[in-house]
Amino acid sequence: MSERWQYKVEEIKPTFLGSIKPVDIEERLQALGLQGWELVNAVHATAVGPTLLFLKRRL
Repeated sequence: MSERWQYKVEEIKPTFLGSIKPVDIEERLQALGLQGWELVNAVHATAVGPTLLFLKRRL
C-alpha cells in the first residue's frame, strides 16, 4: 500500500518595509512541525513578496 500525503502551502508575508525576519519563519515552522508538518521547499521569488513554505504530512 502506498503512503498518502496531505500538502500545505504557507505564506509568510513581509513587513511594511518589505523585509522578512528569519525568526518569523522559524516560529511558524516550529508551530507547524508540532502539528506533524514537514518542510519540503521554500521559495522567496521577489524582493518584496512573501516567502512560500511547501509542507507535507502523512494522512
